[in-house]
Order: sequence, then structure tokens, then C-alpha cells
Amino acid sequence: MGDFADGMTTRLDDVDAVQAACERFRESFEALRAQVAIRIVGQEAVVEQTLVSLFAGGHVLLEGVPGLGKTLLVRSLADSLGLQFNRIQFTPDLMPADVTGTSIVVEDGHGGRAFRFREGPIFANIVLADEINRATPKSQSAMLEAMQERSVSVGSETRQLPDPFLVLATQNPIEQEGTFPLPEAQLDRFLLKITVPYADRGELTEIIRRTTVPGEATIKPVLDAADVLAARQLARRIVIAPTVKDYAIRLVLATHPGSEFEIAEFRNYIRVGASPRAAQALVTAAKVFALMDGRFAVSLADVRRVALPALRHRIVRTFEAEADGIDTDEIVRGVLEATPADAEYPQDGAPQGAIRSEVRR
Repeated sequence: MGDFADGMTTRLDDVDAVQAACERFRESFEALRAQVAIRIVGQEAVVEQTLVSLFAGGHVLLEGVPGLGKTLLVRSLADSLGLQFNRIQFTPDLMPADVTGTSIVVEDGHGGRAFRFREGPIFANIVLADEINRATPKSQSAMLEAMQERSVSVGSETRQLPDPFLVLATQNPIEQEGTFPLPEAQLDRFLLKITVPYADRGELTEIIRRTTVPGEATIKPVLDAADVLAARQLARRIVIAPTVKDYAIRLVLATHPGSEFEIAEFRNYIRVGASPRAAQALVTAAKVFALMDGRFAVSLADVRRVALPALRHRIVRTFEAEADGIDTDEIVRGVLEATPADAEYPQDGAPQGAIRSEVRR
């Protein structure tokens, strides 16, 4: 560990150094993916998007029915990194202090007493928020400041969380009794929402082979905190052309009711569109996808590749959409289909407005 961070003095005008940095990132990414694959069978897209979020510096919401390996994925990722890991099991009786920590009274050696802060499980590099929607809104709100500001305020003091800091939350979409749906403000703080699919026949066969014999697969750390932070800095420096950036912006604006880029087919299906964080998510995650492919520039394909997990949890549907069985994934796919890649530009080169296109069935 540490080799990746040691070479991060790359100048953008040094082509050879840039290519070497990209290659080091690809090697680190593949090494991390290979370690996770020791325990996780299949789920290539899920693993890939989770690793992209790690290097983009954003949190992840994993949604899937029980038994699909969501918790195992997070544990495997934590074991593959030389970082501190904590798990928080969200339940209805969980209190905010159980997450952030609290001040306790301690006695010194001279009989005196003083308040001392005892850190909660949120003080870790990787935090598994297991079944986050089972906690009450009061306890869920304890995560808001941590996820956005990377800090925790208790009493009159604010304490910084470790860097890097990553929340990987899980939720079950089918058992809704006794749960508290995450508010839009908290959903918006997740960089990506990743849906975990069922395993197919071949994957189930391999799962059985691995889990019904003696012994347990061992994962070794391949990256440390310095490596992750260096990779994030490199990803931030990836170039994105104005036309590609404008495409990401137009995708977000296409989800806004009444916008000039609104898609006619979904006019009655969207109540609240994606926030500016959606545009940030599209760009930051697309940069990691470009770097993962060995490129130092973002393409339109990179933006489209991340559009579904970046937008699906940031769109609020209308009652009509629910009645017609239109989910947010279908809306995002329609937006991708209807939003043109090209745009009209004025003489000064600034985006002026897109060529309108409507979906027709």
C-alpha cells in the first residue's frame, strides 16, 4: 500500500506523467475490485459503481431485497482498504447519540470530575449504515451533518470526521412496515443510489460452491487512506469539455417541471426534479469512469453511464406516475433518450440552449 500516493505529483502538461498516473489508478482500481470479488460473486456493475463513489468522494445507498450481499459487499470493501470501519445497525430505538457519540462524566486520579467526549461509531473512515430506513427521522437526521460537512456537532463543539469518510447505507425496498422512508434532503446527500439485482443461475452456483465448503475467503488490504485521497485528487483533475459539462446540466434541467428542457412525455410524472447535487454527481462520477478507462478527459458516454444511479433517487414522482406504474428509472431512461448530445452555442462559445427533442411512443 502507499505506492499510488507516492507518485501523485503529476503535472497536466507532462503527457507521460499523466499517462503513468492514469495507469496507476487503473491498476489500483482493478486490484481493489479483485479483492472484493474474492467474496462477492457477480454484481459487476454494483461493485464498479460502489468503487466509483469511493474515488469520487461520495456516499452510496444500496437498495435490494434481503440476502443479495449488500452488507457483505461493504465489509469486503472495508477489508480491502487499510481504513477504520464501523457498522451501525439502524433500529427504531436507535438514538442520535448512539451514532455521533456523547459527553460522559469521568473521574480523574485526584477525585475530580470532568466531561469527556466519547466518540460514536460515525467516527470511522468507512461507516456501514445498515437498514438506515428502520431508524426514526430523529436518528436519521444525525447523519445529515456528517454526510455533508464531514463533521459532527455535539453541544457547543464541532468535531471533524476522519478523512477519507464514506457512508455506505443499505435499505430493503419490500418490508415497509415499521420503516421510516428517508427524506429527500437526506437522499440527496448520497452520490449514487445503487440497486442490487438478483443473482443468475451461474452466480448462484458459484455462491453455493464458495459458501458450503470449509474455510473462509481471506481479503488483504491493497490501498490505504493516502492512496484513496491521492486517487480522489487525481480524479478531480480530469478534464471535462464545456459541451460535455453542458450535457450533464441539461440532463438535470430536463427533470425540472416547467424547464425549457422539460421532456413532454414526463411532464405529468415529475413533481420535484433533481437538485444541483445531481449535476455535481454526474460530473464527479463521470471523471472517475474516464480515469478508470485510462482517459484524462470525460466523454458523453461517461455521463450517460452514471446518469441512472445519480438521478434515480433525486426525482420525486407525482401521484399520476405512481398510478401509471412509472418509476424513476423509466423517467431517467426517457430523459437520456430525449436529451440530445449536441447543443446550440452562441458566438462566445457559452451554452445557449439545447436542440429540443420529445419522446414519442
